Amino acid sequence: MPDHDRVEGAAKNLGGKAKEAAGKVTGDEKLKAEGRADQVEGKVQNAFGGAKDAVRDSTGH
Repeated sequence: MPDHDRVEGAAKNLGGKAKEAAGKVTGDEKLKAEGRADQVEGKVQNAFGGAKDAVRDSTGH
């Protein structure tokens, strides 16, 4: 089972993409920037969860 951080990070990334797209459609630069920031945060959290998964897999836990 994937780490909670991976799942949550992927969700933030997708939400950020949606927010950025909404900002593009409406011309809202602030919303677009928030969407990009959410995507970065999600990618970092997903990577952290992946690292935790790798450690867990290597130790057999």
